Amino acid sequence: MTEKWVQGEVVDVKHWTETLYSVKVSAPNVEFIAGQYTKVSLSINDQEVARPYSFVNSPNEDILEFYSVSVPNGPLSTAMQKLKEGDNINIGPKGNGFLILNEIPITENIWMLATGTAIGPYLSILKTKDSWTKFKKVVLVHAVRYEKELTYQDTIRDIKDQYGDRFIYISYVSREETSTSLRGRIPKDIGNGVLEKEANIQMNPNNTHVMICGNPAMLKDTTVELKKIGLKKHRRSSPGHITTENYW
Repeated sequence: MTEKWVQGEVVDVKHWTETLYSVKVSAPNVEFIAGQYTKVSLSINDQEVARPYSFVNSPNEDILEFYSVSVPNGPLSTAMQKLKEGDNINIGPKGNGFLILNEIPITENIWMLATGTAIGPYLSILKTKDSWTKFKKVVLVHAVRYEKELTYQDTIRDIKDQYGDRFIYISYVSREETSTSLRGRIPKDIGNGVLEKEANIQMNPNNTHVMICGNPAMLKDTTVELKKIGLKKHRRSSPGHITTENYW
């Protein structure tokens, strides 16, 4: 192990579906801010293979958690899926990334839009109690292909139990009909007003910030629709309403 890694020990691997899984790791002195990611590394065929993964756990929790999808021909994601309790895994000691509330202006309502495993950093934020001093209401929107991919429902229920009407959860399932999820795409439903109606909250530039984390196509299309209703990209030099992070 080199100085750039902290050696962690796997304490649990949860298999949500055939391809989706979460890895829990005990590792000392890993520092991050809720919403950030770090590098995760394994030795595969005598080569170090590392990729960025977002933290699902709050910085206040002792056990680190990473949510992943096994990608065909993806050496690290495939190897991580096969990990067992007691296996070693290397973790970067510091968090990185700007999908954090410190980078966002204080606002009344915050929307967190995610596709697939990109829900992970939002759960880290929402499990951190200090986060809830930054806004009055949060709308978490999670889009997946199949209903079985709507993971972390116990965590979402816990957040709802804690924060009640301040927390709104909306799910999308694109490839099958369900009784509890919307069918379609997030960008389209911003444009036609369906998403605002479902949340019963308007995306008003005066009281709204939107965080978008997911595949590049969703980020691009969603940003276009948000700009049409008066929101603009947020930058330190020019405060706005839209914060994005590719999760691909």
